[in-house]
Amino acid sequence: MMGLLDAALGMLSGNNATDPKMAVMQAAIGLLSNHEGGASAGVQELMSTLQNAGLSEHVASWIGEGQNLPVSGEQIQQALEPSGVLQQLAETAGLSHEEVASHLAAMLPGVIEKFSQNDGQIGGLGNIAGMLSQFMSSK
Repeated sequence: MMGLLDAALGMLSGNNATDPKMAVMQAAIGLLSNHEGGASAGVQELMSTLQNAGLSEHVASWIGEGQNLPVSGEQIQQALEPSGVLQQLAETAGLSHEEVASHLAAMLPGVIEKFSQNDGQIGGLGNIAGMLSQFMSSK
């Protein structure tokens, strides 16, 4: 799995390194991959943080079948600022809290959906290459 993460991070550090969306994705992947319990535990913790911040319905739509409910940058900022996650991502990506929250709001529904394609169960980073290619092509 680490080889896949290294390859994904290598893709992000190339020509797309100045793209704010890619900087946020790279920071998020780094944060998740360095989580004490692994990437899956990091995603679980992120989802729990969002649910505890009042976004349970949103998270449920991302892991369930059907349309993903959108989330705003402001909602992400309110959910992640108390935990320090937003600060860490902003520092790593070299962006403001608002910019990071905005990019996360655009990316999280699809990323969580990809992680939970096994009957709503959170999986590993097996689909990371597909996610990265999808996000890079939608810039």
